[in-house]
Amino acid sequence: MATIPLEDNFEDVLGKAMRGTGMSRGVLSFLSGVEEDVIEKLEDGELDEDALRKVACPLALDGETLVERAKNAWQPAAVEMEGLRQFETPYRDFSVNCYLIWDPHTMEAALFDTGTTVEDAYSLVQALGLEVKQLFITHTHHDHILAASKVKRWGGITARSHNREPLAETERFQVGEEFRIGGLKVSTRLTWGHSPAGITYVVEGLERPVAIVGDALFAQSMGGGVVSYQAALETNRKEIFTLSDNTIVCPGHGPMSTVGEEKAHNPFYPEFK
Repeated sequence: MATIPLEDNFEDVLGKAMRGTGMSRGVLSFLSGVEEDVIEKLEDGELDEDALRKVACPLALDGETLVERAKNAWQPAAVEMEGLRQFETPYRDFSVNCYLIWDPHTMEAALFDTGTTVEDAYSLVQALGLEVKQLFITHTHHDHILAASKVKRWGGITARSHNREPLAETERFQVGEEFRIGGLKVSTRLTWGHSPAGITYVVEGLERPVAIVGDALFAQSMGGGVVSYQAALETNRKEIFTLSDNTIVCPGHGPMSTVGEEKAHNPFYPEFK
């Protein structure tokens, strides 16, 4: 299986933190002691390790893991587990993920988001003889739901979305509600900030717990705080980083990782270093 590259470069992380905190280049220069022209070069992806470490602190980022990202020095360990499959689908000049999860005993399955195409997911469903009964939506940004109508045409599928960020022709649920995929339990957690009511689905019953997080968290990064940067940080801390370290994190973009790996390598969460 081909390795999926990390979604964000160091300049993306830097830009998200600057926009999220509302910190101008001038203020960041004053607080860090780094000249504005050097900060501008960092924003453009030109690495200066010493300067990058200095600007990290005022932005509440971890400097060492930010430099690690800049040097492409870390990649999460590959994830292979029965009952879980990631599908990378093309969208414009990047890609978006969807996930198929199934109970290996009952062969009942569910799809989480759709990405732009579900052809590969459907091929696996057919090959394994799975029965897909549910579609769970993490959030309603266009790239994550483009193929929703195609999934519904598979037949016998209940699509679900959160009542604060509903998708048309889906059953609405409230945070805290639980669902089943065969013998697997699916719990719902609110991880908003990137979108008005992004949901993290925690699936228990496989070899390891799984968290399908949408754009709340990426490997060594996170989704931009489009609605609220602080809420995105806070709800990730409360709802994702409190899960066990071996929990598999399934993001909307980029490779899968684990909660433990994100604690060690994600610059947005310096308190775990």
